[in-house]
Amino acid sequence: MNVTELFGSNVFNDEVMKNSLPKEVYKSLKKTIDEGEPLDTNIASAVANAMKDWAVSKGATHYTHWFQPLTNLTAEKHDSFIEPSGDKVIMQLTGKGLIVGEPDASSFPSGGARATSAARGYTAWDPTSPAFVKEGTLYIPTVFVAYTGETLDKKAPLLKSMTALDTQTKRLLRLFGIECRKVSTTVGPEQEYFLIDESVYAERRDLQLTGRTLFGALPSRGQELEDHYFGSLKTRIAEYMKDLDETLWSYGIFAKTKHNEVAPAQHELAPIFTTTNVAVDDNQLTMELMKKVAKKHGLVCLLHEKPFEGVNGSGKHNNWSLSTDTGINLLDPGDTPEKNTCFMLILACIVSAVDKYQGVLRACVASAGNDHRLGANEAPPAIISVYLGDQLGAIVDSIVLGREYVPKAAVPGSIGVPESPIFPIDTTDRNRTSPFAFTGNKFEFRMLGSQASVADPNIVLNTMAAKAFSEAVKELEGAKDFEKACKRYTEKLLKEHYRIIFNYNGYGPDWEPEAEKRGLLNNKTTADAVPELFKQDCIDLFVGQGVYTEKEINARANISLENYIKTINIEALTMAEMAKQDIYPAVNGYVAELCSVIAAKRAVSEKLACAADFELAERLSSLNEAMYVAVKKLEKDLSEMPEGNGPASQKMAHVIVPDMEEVRRCADAMEKLCSSDYWPYPDYTDILYSVK
Repeated sequence: MNVTELFGSNVFNDEVMKNSLPKEVYKSLKKTIDEGEPLDTNIASAVANAMKDWAVSKGATHYTHWFQPLTNLTAEKHDSFIEPSGDKVIMQLTGKGLIVGEPDASSFPSGGARATSAARGYTAWDPTSPAFVKEGTLYIPTVFVAYTGETLDKKAPLLKSMTALDTQTKRLLRLFGIECRKVSTTVGPEQEYFLIDESVYAERRDLQLTGRTLFGALPSRGQELEDHYFGSLKTRIAEYMKDLDETLWSYGIFAKTKHNEVAPAQHELAPIFTTTNVAVDDNQLTMELMKKVAKKHGLVCLLHEKPFEGVNGSGKHNNWSLSTDTGINLLDPGDTPEKNTCFMLILACIVSAVDKYQGVLRACVASAGNDHRLGANEAPPAIISVYLGDQLGAIVDSIVLGREYVPKAAVPGSIGVPESPIFPIDTTDRNRTSPFAFTGNKFEFRMLGSQASVADPNIVLNTMAAKAFSEAVKELEGAKDFEKACKRYTEKLLKEHYRIIFNYNGYGPDWEPEAEKRGLLNNKTTADAVPELFKQDCIDLFVGQGVYTEKEINARANISLENYIKTINIEALTMAEMAKQDIYPAVNGYVAELCSVIAAKRAVSEKLACAADFELAERLSSLNEAMYVAVKKLEKDLSEMPEGNGPASQKMAHVIVPDMEEVRRCADAMEKLCSSDYWPYPDYTDILYSVK
C-alpha cells in the first residue's frame, strides 16, 4: 500500500478540482474556498459535471446532500445520477442539484421551531468542505435550513461563527498594522473510544439500547495498575486500527496518532489540525467509520462518554487555535510573551470571554452521557476555569498582583546518561484536570464528550472570541498612544476576570469551595447547565455576532433538554425491564437452589446445615426485594413527570437518576454474590477483557 497515493483518493480535493475544472472555474471556486468570496453560481454546472464524472469513475451511481441536523449525527438522502434519455438513461448532476436540495425539515429536531405541517427545508452546498465518494455515493457537504430561514443544523451556525471571528480578528489586527485576507480557527479533535467483542455486546440489552452499561459491578482488576495506557496493542486491536487508518486516509482525514487509553478496552485516535468546519465534517465521518470498521473485525465501537461505571470515561479534546492566511499563529506567545502586546491582548480577550460566558461554554458540552464523565477519571470538573501554565501564569500574576516577573526560558534536559539525547524542557507543564488549558500555541477544551458533535463548542469559542475582539476594537480604536492603551486594556481585562484562571489541581478537594468563593458556576447536570442558554447575555452574544437568532438559540436549548429527558427516560425504562425480566428472576432462581441445598443438607443431618448458606440466601433475598421496591419507585416517578422541558429535566436529574442509582446499587451488590451460572449478563471482566 502506498499511503501517499491512498490519501484523499476518495475526495474531490484540490488536485482533482485543478485537473478536472476549466481554469477560470477553478480560480473562481478557489477564491470562495480560500478567501471567503461569495460563490459564483454561474460556475455550478461546470463544477457539478466534473464532480459527477469523477464520482462515476470511482463507481458512484448516486449523490447525496450530506448534512448535520440537531441530532449530533449526520443525515443523507440518496438520489441517482440517472436521467431519462429516450429509451435509455444518462448520468447527470445539474448545477441546481449540486447547490440546493430539499429534504423534509419537520422530521428532525427543531426545538419547537418547526411544526409537522411545516415540512419544507433546504440543503445548500458548502464548497469550503470537500465532497467525497463513499459506498457508491457522492457525498456533498451542505448546510440545512428551514423554509422560513432558521438554521436547522450545526454547520450553518459554525460557518457563521467562523465568519464573525474572521471579521472581528482582522479589525483587531489592523490596529497593530497586520493585514491579511482571512483568519481561521483550526481544530484537532482527539477521539477516545472503547472496543468490545460483538458477542458480549449482543448479550447486553443496555449497551444495545443506551450505549452504556446500566448494571455492572466493578471487576477485580480495572485500571488501577495503570498498565493499559500506551501499552502494547492486542492483535485484533492493531488490525482494527490499521484498517481504520487506511480507511480514514482514503477520505483525506489526517489520522495521526493511535494508542491504548487509560481504561481496559479503551483507545484513542488523534488527527492533525485542520480548518474547523472541515475538522467537524471529518470527525462526524470518523465516528461513523469507526463503528463500521469495527464490525468488519467482529468488534463493537462504543462512543458513549461513560459506558462502564468506575473506569475512565471517553472525551474528545478540542484543540483550538487561531491563525492568519499569512502564517501567523495568533496564539503563539513567542520567546518573550511579556513583550508581545498583540498576543497578550488576544490572550486577555479570550480569558475574559471564558469568564463572561462560562455558563454557555459548559452548556454547549452538556449531555446525559457527559454528566457521568465530568469530574472523574481524567475528565475535567464541571467548573469552567482557564489554565495558563507557569510562564503565562507568572506574567498574568505580575500584571494583576504586582509581582515581579522573572522570565523563564526553555532549557535542555537530560537523564544524565551520555548516550541519552538532550531534550527540551518546556516553559510550562500540562494540566490534565483543567477544562480549558493553554498548551503552548493553542487552547485545549477538554470537556467535550466523545459522541458529541465538535461543532457546538467551536461555535461558542468562535463567537465569544469574536465578541471580545469587537469590544477591544471599540475600546482601542482612535487611541492616541495605542501601545499604552493596549497594555492598559489588557491589564483591565485580566484584573476583572482573574477569578477564572486556575493553574492547580482541578481534582483537589479545595477547588470546589474555592470556585464557589470566586463566584464560578458549578452546573453538574445538563438540567442545570442548559438553562444558561436562555439568559439574555447568551442571546445577546449570538444575535450580536450574527450566529443565531433568538429563536434559534431557544430551539437549541430546548432540543438539548428534550434529548436529555428522552435519554434518561430510555435508560430508566431499559433498567426497569432488565431488573424485572432478567435479574429478579435469576436471583430468585439461585436463592431457590440455595434453599434446596439447605433442605438437602438438613435431610441428612441438622449439623450439615451451613450458616453461610442461610446468610447468602437471606442477603440475596433482601437485596432482590430492595431492588424490586426501587424499581417500583422508579416507575412511579417516571409516570408522574411534570410538563415542560425545564421541570421535566430537573426531575430527571434530581429524582430519576438517583432512583436509577439505587436500583443499580442493589443489582451490582447481588452480582458479586450470585453464581455466575445464574447471572443473566456478561460481567465487566467478560466485556473489558474479551478481546485478545
